[in-house]
Amino acid sequence: MYYVADALWRGRSVEEVHELTHIDPWFLDHVKAQVEVEGMVRQVSLEGMGAELMRMAKQHGLSDPQLAYLTRSDEKAVRARRLELGVKATFKSVDTCAGEFLATTPYYYKTYEDESEVTVATKPRVMILGAGPNRIGQGIEFDYCCVHAAFALRELGFETIMVNCNPETVSTDYDTSDRLYFEPLTFEDVMDIVDVEQPVGVLVTFGGQTPLKLARALEDAGVPILGTKPEAIDLAEDRERFADVLDRLGIAYPAAGIARSAAEAIEVANRIGYPLLVRPSYVLGGRGMVIAYNEEYMLKHVAEATVVSPDHPVLLDRFLEGAIEVDVDAICDTREVYIGGVMEHIEEAGIHSGDSACCIPHFTLGDSIVEEIKGYTRRIALEIGTHGLINIQFAVKDSTVYVLEVNPRASRTVPFVSKATGVPLAKVAARVMAGEMIADLALPAEDREFTRFCVKEAVMPFGRFPGADSVLGPEMKSTGEVMGSATDFPAAYAKSQLAIDYSLPSEGTAFISVCDRDKRAIVSVARHLNQLGFRLLSTRGTAKGLRAAGIPVTEVLKVHEGRPNIVDAMANNEVQIVINTPFGQETRSDGYQIRAMAIRHGITNITTMEAAQAVVQAIEAIKEQRLGVSALQDFEQWVPPAAINGASS
Repeated sequence: MYYVADALWRGRSVEEVHELTHIDPWFLDHVKAQVEVEGMVRQVSLEGMGAELMRMAKQHGLSDPQLAYLTRSDEKAVRARRLELGVKATFKSVDTCAGEFLATTPYYYKTYEDESEVTVATKPRVMILGAGPNRIGQGIEFDYCCVHAAFALRELGFETIMVNCNPETVSTDYDTSDRLYFEPLTFEDVMDIVDVEQPVGVLVTFGGQTPLKLARALEDAGVPILGTKPEAIDLAEDRERFADVLDRLGIAYPAAGIARSAAEAIEVANRIGYPLLVRPSYVLGGRGMVIAYNEEYMLKHVAEATVVSPDHPVLLDRFLEGAIEVDVDAICDTREVYIGGVMEHIEEAGIHSGDSACCIPHFTLGDSIVEEIKGYTRRIALEIGTHGLINIQFAVKDSTVYVLEVNPRASRTVPFVSKATGVPLAKVAARVMAGEMIADLALPAEDREFTRFCVKEAVMPFGRFPGADSVLGPEMKSTGEVMGSATDFPAAYAKSQLAIDYSLPSEGTAFISVCDRDKRAIVSVARHLNQLGFRLLSTRGTAKGLRAAGIPVTEVLKVHEGRPNIVDAMANNEVQIVINTPFGQETRSDGYQIRAMAIRHGITNITTMEAAQAVVQAIEAIKEQRLGVSALQDFEQWVPPAAINGASS
């Protein structure tokens, strides 16, 4: 579309552009009109722009940031000038029932006309900023949080206003909130709604990173932010300031540094050593994150990270290889912290939490380590001033607990924790942010015994992307998640695999080829597979190690060693399980071709040792028929008390 606009700006006619693009002339006429208005705006300064031109620009869809660019000013100045000229947004309602029934939820869209159709409120209003467009890294988990926040606030007597621009969400359903604004989550659009609705508060911590980025600007504009304040959000994101907090609390964290240039990145790398976790600031889903094992790879991705997040420095953390990752979701009311759930990851640290499987309750960590993690969570939440939900990611290596990341907002694990524990964390957090205290909510004891294990597993889209590599890393790739529940961990993990339709074979041939780091650990997995009746197939290096351990294995050629090789065997449906663990920055080598072939033929494909161990245990659970059936409704459920400090009081 930018090329289309540029062509029209440079004098191409609508007819010419239509011939080249086959875009309907009706649309091209609108683009041309917008380009013409842009040309008029370019010729004046912001101070010289009159009400007529300002209104024309807004009616043609030019945003405040666009006008700021065209008039060589900034967005705040454009907004101030626009309001000074009396050019304000108006809102029209959509009849969500098409005239067939009485529409009970006003559904508004923004325009620039003379009359607004927003109705007068009868109760105090709270605005919830949604998650915006669904994409990898930001999806339905945050929509769940927004919906439950709306339900909780309605129970407290507030009128709820949902702002979101994705029709494929529950938050935009007609019966979720009292009012719905189908608008982009930008400062301009949110402020236009605030001007009309005048809410008693805005919730920015339920919709993920998108609304979180608006928190500071909204507060500076005088908008009341409910719950955790932007200062606490910024404190958690600012590496240097947050490191000072952890130092003050005496809590360990991986050596880290920040860089705004290649030279600074090299200095940080030389100081803390490789491997390094390289990541941009203020991104969701681990976008742009990589693990770098050398300077060349690190510098390449530092350059890319500055493109992903140009206004913020690149973060460089020492990567803790072989560490167990732990997620904690908690709620803080500024005086007390309630631990919602401690999730032990199945894959080791270094894989994005949205892609790794995890379990409640923990299945290998010692109770003393878990208590230490809970204690750190409480101290951090209170120290930074959390008021609502907080998610902290820890790594446990050699019995030392490290803090990896702190997010004083709803996390994508909130729905899983809520269903696994029976405590709807988003609802509880909304009540706390509205003024209630944890002590008054009669929440179940944190140290209660769980009668079942619940495993969250990620749904991967690799089958839809031919040529994609299934190796997991710090950048999120999953498009959804499922939960399996059973009385033991292997059965729960098996259910999570079956829920995604990952068929776990109970017999056949397992191909095993692992990196040198995993050659010792693979022995127990291979022996277990052999005991379960699987024939083992390996390339030369792995086969040598398995034979040394007394495990029968058949050797197969690598791709570059000739034919028939392992890829041929997979193409002939002679392999039912692939265990292939890469190490470091592996390029498109044998391992890549093996994993790609597994995806193409729907073969169970495992890329980490931890997942391999879990899968073998799951196969055993299936063969022993230990899965069983249970209903989510049979879990212990928290019943909320009556409103304590709601809008009515």
